[in-house]
Amino acid sequence: MSIKGYIYTMFKGADPGEGWEMTDPIFGNGKVPTMGACRPDIRRVVERGDQIFVVSGRAAGVQQYVVGGFAVGQKITQLIAYNHFPEYRQHLDADGKLHGNVIVMPDGRQNPIDYHPNFENRVDNYIIGQDPIVLETPEEIRRGRAQTLKTLKGIFKREGDTVFNVLGRGGRRMNEDQVEQMRRWLSGIKNAS
Repeated sequence: MSIKGYIYTMFKGADPGEGWEMTDPIFGNGKVPTMGACRPDIRRVVERGDQIFVVSGRAAGVQQYVVGGFAVGQKITQLIAYNHFPEYRQHLDADGKLHGNVIVMPDGRQNPIDYHPNFENRVDNYIIGQDPIVLETPEEIRRGRAQTLKTLKGIFKREGDTVFNVLGRGGRRMNEDQVEQMRRWLSGIKNAS
């Protein structure tokens, strides 16, 4: 079975390098990588070993960059995730900021603060990732911003002057060679730090 991958862009303003906290997927800083609230289309079709990569959303004054990715280790339901990852249960902090990607309550109903539609389509295929690779330090992010567009154009053999023009609206599926190229490039940035 060959490995496949997916890469997609987060929504406008979702840029961890500019201080935005990622709520889904969650990875980095020693956390268990997970994905459970967004992109049910991708979560449904990936299999163990497949890779998911995420690009920052557009933010004023900065280039988008590949934030990182991880391999799919396991797929579970939201209710199982609720019990396994209490720290990832969706909640609002004292400032009203949303945290977490487990979108159910203890009885399996939708958490009232979950703002996504189509709850029924999103309760399965909560992904527990493995082997994360994430650009985290200011220097890694700076290099990622400088190299992302050129790297994406090379990996996908597609011209464009923006990430959107290269990846399109929903992102792109990746073959095994493209996945390896992406991981090698991200590893190179991390090893250069």
